[in-house]
Amino acid sequence: MSVADISMKQVDAQALDRLLAAARARHEEFSAQTHISADVVQLMKQAGVYRAMVAKRFGGDELHPSDFLRLIETISEADGATGWVASFGFSAVYLSSLPLATLEAMYADGPDVVFAGGIFPPQPARRVDGGLEVSGRWSWGSGCRGAEVIGVGVKAEGAGAAVGLPLIAVMPASRVQIVDNWDVIGMRGTGSHDMVVDRVVVPDEWTFIRGGPSILETPLYRYPSMPLAAQVLAVVGLGVARASLDYFTGFAGGRSSITGAPVLGTRSYVQTDLAKAEAKLRSARAFLYEITDQAFDLLRADEALDVATCSLLRLAATNAAHVSTEVTQTVYRLSGTAGITTGSPVARHMQDAMIVPQHAFLADSIWQNAGKILLGMETTPGFP
Repeated sequence: MSVADISMKQVDAQALDRLLAAARARHEEFSAQTHISADVVQLMKQAGVYRAMVAKRFGGDELHPSDFLRLIETISEADGATGWVASFGFSAVYLSSLPLATLEAMYADGPDVVFAGGIFPPQPARRVDGGLEVSGRWSWGSGCRGAEVIGVGVKAEGAGAAVGLPLIAVMPASRVQIVDNWDVIGMRGTGSHDMVVDRVVVPDEWTFIRGGPSILETPLYRYPSMPLAAQVLAVVGLGVARASLDYFTGFAGGRSSITGAPVLGTRSYVQTDLAKAEAKLRSARAFLYEITDQAFDLLRADEALDVATCSLLRLAATNAAHVSTEVTQTVYRLSGTAGITTGSPVARHMQDAMIVPQHAFLADSIWQNAGKILLGMETTPGFP
């Protein structure tokens, strides 16, 4: 996907080009240091990543969900880890459950606020004068090294538990200690380190129930936040898989085997499996954007989304994540020894794509729950 394919006036095309160039050129740097460099986070700001889903009343762009998904997909084509970190620009939708005065304070200096979070495992919070005293350690803090504001999952009596959703306590990133322990086989640059908080008092007005109702009433903030959280990660896989296919088609036509076997691109099994992979990826992508557009059209018509539609949003995201992994594995298999070296884009794409469906929002359990809804059966509490 090119910059021109992102149909939104709000994106600064030149700024996005600079971000994409940096992401392509510096993925090894991000992987080695296990986080996205600070200057590249600034490029994300300049490209509009963090204002994209912020309400217009706070100076944000309040994009159509599909436009934001295309933006993240495009960044992910350049580098999966950069796209993954950028995807959390959607958190402005989560954060819209905060009180209006809190949102006004958060965006007082502008809408380009970098948020990161770690919800699990939720830690007990103690009620004190002025709010909740928060202490604990949380995993999976993607992008936490570049964040300005961090949210952590807490358990507090009378808050969140009644509706089965976690309570999030939001605080300045300066109050959080980052533990450098992100050591994984793919998406190393996401910097999803552990985060430690020690006796930080968070005012009640800086807490919200993740997945709870927004205080804003425009269509974007009535879009279901849990399906959106799954979608923004799924399109990372789509971008990585597209990069994988494009890389393979670029070299397969001219690569000869050292054994004297025919050029890769002339082999019938390569042609057949490449075509199947292309069809699978395009089909998965089409399903994801189709149901996203349908859902948002309903919201813009002031209609509520039913459970079946929300389930299809989750199903499309899960399908996209799993198909993306399958596509990169096909490319790896077809590439032969060209894909096995440490620095090979083929290997990197496969390793990055394999991480995406491991996320709880995209796990195998989603298939079963979506199937239950198709059959009119009850699902796991909290789904979709």
